[in-house]
Amino acid sequence: MQRAIDYLARTLALIRKELLALLKDPSSRTLLFAPAVLQALLFGYGATYDLTHVPYAVLDQSRGAASTDLLARLDGTGVFKRVATLTTPSQIAEMIDDGDALLVISIPSDFEARLASGRQAPLQVILDGRNSSTAGSASGYVSSIVASYNQSLGNTSSITVVRRAWFNPNLESRWNMMPALIASLSMLQTLLLAALSVAREREQGTFDQLLVTPFTPLQILIGKALPSILLGLVQSTIIFLIILFWFQIPMNGSVWLLYLGLFMFTVAAVGIGLSISAVSLTMQQAMLYTFILVMPLMLLSGLLTPVRNMPAILQLATYVNPLRFGIDLVRRVYLEGAGFGDVAFDFVPLLIVAALTLPLAAWLFRHRLN
Repeated sequence: MQRAIDYLARTLALIRKELLALLKDPSSRTLLFAPAVLQALLFGYGATYDLTHVPYAVLDQSRGAASTDLLARLDGTGVFKRVATLTTPSQIAEMIDDGDALLVISIPSDFEARLASGRQAPLQVILDGRNSSTAGSASGYVSSIVASYNQSLGNTSSITVVRRAWFNPNLESRWNMMPALIASLSMLQTLLLAALSVAREREQGTFDQLLVTPFTPLQILIGKALPSILLGLVQSTIIFLIILFWFQIPMNGSVWLLYLGLFMFTVAAVGIGLSISAVSLTMQQAMLYTFILVMPLMLLSGLLTPVRNMPAILQLATYVNPLRFGIDLVRRVYLEGAGFGDVAFDFVPLLIVAALTLPLAAWLFRHRLN
């Protein structure tokens, strides 16, 4: 019992020391040219707002010649890719919720009859408002195709498009961007703090003294990781409160599930940061490695552009990016009200990253060659 108390006391003392070091040591460095080159390349390939791939589903209850002709025009653009042909309205929610389709086109059963009688024929377009910029562009493209089809009929107002955006009714880009910042801004802070923790002590010459103390590698790992995790969660909380109360973006999901996901995401980010810190001899090296890594993680996360719009090779690279799954989890819980079963897949990569990087960092603490 006494041994366990002593073990806990030493660990808490190390955590307290690390917290004091983090809170009393604000630092800044000038970016070198290498991150700028990497950022320029990734912006050119990853951060594109061009509308090149729009997965959509169709619920055609008319099944007439007019609806078939209209959908053929849509498919013929090369931009819209039909991923599903639905049979019942209840299937619409599943397509949007799972992110399989950016939009669903619903054609009513009396569509053909309305056109034949010269009346207006409404066409409903259901959009995924979690990706407001692309959804808005896709909706505008659909409207232009409908307008062209109306002209071919000799009537400019036969078919009307009725837009309905889920999870973001007004397609405000702020609703899409702000919840994602809960994860992305937190990662910037925690990754940098964790990356500097060991490197700072190596530079000051105190890390070797720490290794010869009675602290075990696990205690050193906890002492280095926990302060960064706590500070990351505090920053996430501040951003969350600003979004919820200042910008008044309503939250539809569970706060507990949100924080469970944020905790797992922050642990994965700290694991990466500690691994960087363990291989860095100086703080300058740690900051350089961090800045080189941060921009690819941001660009390949889906924060600015959908992952499905990126080249295939970059889409594969996103599977080792914890920020991709952190942002997806936060957006789905915050905007969609998703439950644990809906976002369980996002936890798997985060657990894998944490399980690989934290033991790696602990091993590198003692085996890093100077």
